[in-house]
Amino acid sequence: MTEEKPNQPIWEIESTNPELVDPVKEAMREIVDPEIGLNIIQLGLIRDVKLHEDDAQITMILTTPFCPYGPALLDTTRQKAEEVLKKPTFINIGMEMWDFSMMEEGAAGADWGLY
Repeated sequence: MTEEKPNQPIWEIESTNPELVDPVKEAMREIVDPEIGLNIIQLGLIRDVKLHEDDAQITMILTTPFCPYGPALLDTTRQKAEEVLKKPTFINIGMEMWDFSMMEEGAAGADWGLY
């Protein structure tokens, strides 16, 4: 069973469709925040992935509320998810404020001067 870490939520598909977790994560690792140089999985920006009969929904946050690359990151995330999940995908912007504790364990934030 997956252990939930503070600020690193368990996605709904981990219990409903566990076979899709790794393919989704691998696809999302291709999406890199150009300002920070880390991918959206390393940064912990994907807060939830839900699969419904007719579509998928991803809850995602940005590192800053006015991230200049936000629209591009959101659209690329939607496109990658649709490729993997084979369903129309909608991105919900989460209201959580991003912080360093949301980063994936082992992410190289310190190497980039993030903390």
